[in-house]
Amino acid sequence: MTFLDLIHLALTNLAILLALLTGLWFVSTRIKDASIIDIFWGPACATPALLTFFRTDGADPRALILTVLVSLWAARLGLYLAKRNLGAGEDYRYQKMRAKAGSDAAFARGSLPNIFWLQGLIAWFVSLPVQLGQFGSDGFGLLASCGIFIFAVGLGFETIGDWQLRVFKSYPANKGKLMTNGLWALTRHPNYFGDAMVWAGLTLIALESPFGIWAILSPGVMAFFLIKISGKALTERFMEKKYPEYADYRRRVSGFIPMPPKA
Repeated sequence: MTFLDLIHLALTNLAILLALLTGLWFVSTRIKDASIIDIFWGPACATPALLTFFRTDGADPRALILTVLVSLWAARLGLYLAKRNLGAGEDYRYQKMRAKAGSDAAFARGSLPNIFWLQGLIAWFVSLPVQLGQFGSDGFGLLASCGIFIFAVGLGFETIGDWQLRVFKSYPANKGKLMTNGLWALTRHPNYFGDAMVWAGLTLIALESPFGIWAILSPGVMAFFLIKISGKALTERFMEKKYPEYADYRRRVSGFIPMPPKA
């Protein structure tokens, strides 16, 4: 496959992904809940990998490994968010945007490009490692093995952190309290740290492909959004308002990379 063929395939993946998210947007306008895009964020990142895999012969083991790993991550995240969000009403972020728009119709018109297509474009760019990394038959070496290990660490942080938080919230005595135990004593955002590790690991696997180098910026984009835009920064503004003790927790516990807490 030539580089031009690869560009054509990736852009076709983008077009298909945006078409699928347009259908999801239509559903959101009917139920008046844009929060469903959050549930499908993981699957949106995995879709280009699946499209690439099924449009190639799938003979290279790297293609299978990348597709399976990203699908595992997407399924876990999607199911977790579906269980947490379905029936809980529209997220406060989208409620604020809806109120600012002035009407449901105005919000619906703006949400297609500004929420659904934008997130689709970001998901497509973030997923470049699992698209471009599927090509080339250069074997499966040390770099890919390191990538699988880093991916596993990241997925473990996400899974264990979310499980610990769910267990903590299941006890009535903890209602209104801040979770500060387990992995949450090492980092204020084990799930976001885990996400960053997942995509760093997938990128390392992809770098063994001749085309993988073109995806080198993708994990950086994911980390940027996790830390500065829609992840850590947004969550912490909300948490500071909700929990008076959050300022002390923020002082003691690392904001991203796990570290022993300060005294």
